[in-house]
Amino acid sequence: MTERALEGRRVLLGVTGGIAAYKTPELVRQLVERGADVQVVMTPAARQFVAPLALQVVSRRTVVSDLFARSEGAEVRHIAMAREADLALIAPATANLLGKLAHGIADDPVTTVFLAVTAPTLIAPAMNDEMWRHPAVAAAVERLEEWRYRFVGPEEGFLAEGYAGVGRMSEPETIAATLAAMPYSTIARAGGGAPGDLDGVRVLITAGPTREHLDPVRFLSNPSSGRMGYALAAEAAARGARVTLVSGPAEISAPAGVELVRVTSAEEMLAASQRAFATADVFIAAAAVADFRPARRFDHKQKKATLDPHLELEPTPDILETLARDKGERFVVGFAAETENVIASAHDKLLRKHADLVVANDVGMPDIGFAAEENQVSIVAPDGSVIELDRAAKRTVAGGVWDAIVTTRKA
Repeated sequence: MTERALEGRRVLLGVTGGIAAYKTPELVRQLVERGADVQVVMTPAARQFVAPLALQVVSRRTVVSDLFARSEGAEVRHIAMAREADLALIAPATANLLGKLAHGIADDPVTTVFLAVTAPTLIAPAMNDEMWRHPAVAAAVERLEEWRYRFVGPEEGFLAEGYAGVGRMSEPETIAATLAAMPYSTIARAGGGAPGDLDGVRVLITAGPTREHLDPVRFLSNPSSGRMGYALAAEAAARGARVTLVSGPAEISAPAGVELVRVTSAEEMLAASQRAFATADVFIAAAAVADFRPARRFDHKQKKATLDPHLELEPTPDILETLARDKGERFVVGFAAETENVIASAHDKLLRKHADLVVANDVGMPDIGFAAEENQVSIVAPDGSVIELDRAAKRTVAGGVWDAIVTTRKA
């Protein structure tokens, strides 16, 4: 049974004209199951993909698709809807919607209402992969993140055009869970809101796996996707930080407003991190660095018949320990991926490596380990205290981690 985490919350849902709009009745159902009172507003184009009646049946409220329709009362309709909302959501958010919202254009029901919204707002983009990568869309997303809108997705998957790519709207359950689980202290207020709590803070984050090559085609590595580190970087940038993200091999686009440095091996990650660490205020070691590498690397592919089946290994540099040893006034956060004795192992790691916090997760649990879209973590402090974050989308978890960092730095 779904936890009613949105009990009593008034959620304003904007639906725009993309093929993903056919998923919105299920999204409304997911929100209602979590206790939300959902008011839907949709563009004329959205009506081509989903019938207002379908949304009205599942929300049990009249769907607004014409701001000029006659209604009882003398209130200005779009302002009244905007003011009523405790939380706001746009799904799907097309490239057209992102461009309009980023430039203050209000020429349809959704943009007219959402330009008046001051409630925390979550956006679920959906479009073709080429459209998502277009500089105009990237610039719109960057501006909206600067104004502290929050994003979930888009994801990689099968698109309407008949091939796979990045641009698919997150599934309704993921979107609803993100809205429900997001800490209300960190869900950003649209249109600016209060200044970011990381304004001007210089942040270094490592993310993804490393690859330790035996030869040009063989290497030691792990299944890390880099999603958690990238989510932490996106969250920091949205809060006003100046972020350098040092990433191992990962098939993820750089978050808006983040300086991305791509590396392959642990040695390369250490060198890039040392350069950025010199001017950093906060360092988060979220990368899954390989512990060992082949003692000898070959310049050419080795034939199977000539390879020694007993591979000699040597340790890779410990990036967290190396940098934290001379941290000075910097705030250092480690990550601990464990399968047993999670909290005790994380606390031991914190003390041994001179970190200020360690974020621990049980990678043995289903669907929250490496490469998963969700995570569930425990944040361990030097005094042994633990902050538990509920299972949620990684961007939501990133918000909770940054809440803990900001609070602890101020203490």
